[in-house]
Amino acid sequence: MAHEPALVAQLERARRLGFFGPGPVADHLEHAAGFVAALHDVDGRIVDLGSGGGIPGLPIALARPDLALVLVDATAKRCRFLEEAIRALGLGDRMTVVQGRAEAIGRGDLRGAVDAVVARSFGPPAATAECAAPLLRIGGRLVVSEPPEAGPRWSTAGLVTLGMALDGPPTSGPRLQRLLQVAECSDEYPRRDGIPAKRPLF
Repeated sequence: MAHEPALVAQLERARRLGFFGPGPVADHLEHAAGFVAALHDVDGRIVDLGSGGGIPGLPIALARPDLALVLVDATAKRCRFLEEAIRALGLGDRMTVVQGRAEAIGRGDLRGAVDAVVARSFGPPAATAECAAPLLRIGGRLVVSEPPEAGPRWSTAGLVTLGMALDGPPTSGPRLQRLLQVAECSDEYPRRDGIPAKRPLF
């Protein structure tokens, strides 16, 4: 399903538009397959932070027809592409696109209402965690793409501040880190737009 020709065509278009990096589309799909595997025990609603060219959100939607996905991006051009891709793939009944900053979305209707958040190239660990935690229900999971050879990047104390904890070691091939929302995120977070990246918690 992940290599469905219609999906490949949409991802080729996204690459031509500059919405994700170089390399064969097959490599991006292999990376997305890692996210699908990491969501094996997750049901319900998923948010893809900084969805951009639709990786990993579009492949997840095709591989998991039981999930509802919300693709979030701050850029109008990317959101228009995502809406077009969703229509082309016939996924409009269970996928929506939200344009806006993740900090603002974390203070809105999706707060505490999401079963998982995925983030491929959203930002550094602290900013990703701070933007994801407010969205997650207790028991929800954050799945983040990690650099291939990165050392420890997550602060236990910083995660506790957000009600989060590491959920096992990173996976391999691709390298992904799962985190668990163990307590409700404090109303202090997320901070104002841009602050999580400018003044990271860890």
